Amino acid sequence: MTNRPSGRLADQLRNVSMEPGFSPQAEGSCLIRMGNTHVLCTASVEERVPPFMKGSGRGWVTAEYGMLPRATAQRTRREAASGKQGGRTVEIQRLIGRSLRAAVDLEALGERQITIDCDVLQADGGTRTASITGGFVALARALHWLVGQGKLIHPPILDHVAAISCGIVDGEARLDLDYPEDSTAGADANFVLTEAGGIVEIQATAEDRAFTTGEFDQLMQLARKGVTELTALQRQAINGQA
Repeated sequence: MTNRPSGRLADQLRNVSMEPGFSPQAEGSCLIRMGNTHVLCTASVEERVPPFMKGSGRGWVTAEYGMLPRATAQRTRREAASGKQGGRTVEIQRLIGRSLRAAVDLEALGERQITIDCDVLQADGGTRTASITGGFVALARALHWLVGQGKLIHPPILDHVAAISCGIVDGEARLDLDYPEDSTAGADANFVLTEAGGIVEIQATAEDRAFTTGEFDQLMQLARKGVTELTALQRQAINGQA
């Protein structure tokens, strides 16, 4: 029996779908849906690198993140209207970029840049983790596109990377929090992990009390289960089977 608002089990993901090729003009794209959180991820390839990378023989992967005004219950003003990005936006897109760079052999990529744009169409918790998971699919498909263009011999993917949120809600460790759970969690965490079990990044915060090492271990176990399921779906999407 579960007390989750969605009726899910504690270790159960929301309904997840990854639709590859959603934006046909992009070198790689994926529309990821995790419950009522929907994010469009596109990958754009440029035959150049930032100035600090010139002459290094290495490529670069970076990301931009944004939320549509009515992705949430009340309209959010476009950041372009205020002339600058908010701190949350900057933090999230840096997280996405770091996470996806961990998946790629930048030397094998060569001196070119791939930009992953993550646009949140609908938000119900976990937008940053959905962006990373869907962003990897868009990135991988762009790398396959480069192979098809004869610019790479094989996709320089080191490992699959996916992300998921977990939290302690009503004293219970739960996987993949939606907004009602995220907003009331006693502790919540975002895990960015590789398919092989490597840790890319963990963001964990206690809200009302410190959580224990045992509770953290429960969250990690849930995250590993979730990432295993997500990377299986990524493989299907990258191969155009999702």
